[in-house]
Amino acid sequence: MAKTKTKKKEEIIDFTKSSNINTEELKEVQMVVGKINQTHMELGTLEARKHGMLHYLAGVQDEMTLLQNRFQDKYGSNNINIHTGEITYENEQTDKED
Repeated sequence: MAKTKTKKKEEIIDFTKSSNINTEELKEVQMVVGKINQTHMELGTLEARKHGMLHYLAGVQDEMTLLQNRFQDKYGSNNINIHTGEITYENEQTDKED
């Protein structure tokens, strides 16, 4: 059986529909898109600041590790009260717990 070709329907253009939104609507949609873009930009700025702060924090934590190692080498303990400077040694902790 032979296939019959069907003709494509011609596209009908409705000239009664508007091809553009009005000026007021255009300004409104531009304003909303502008707000979205501004918010995206601010979020990107915040993320960049966050990234930088996390790197800074990692550096400060490295400084603390170096201090702890230095105190451990110098005093035999790195358990130091940051308010008084008092050093607590391991054997003192076990004595207090008993």
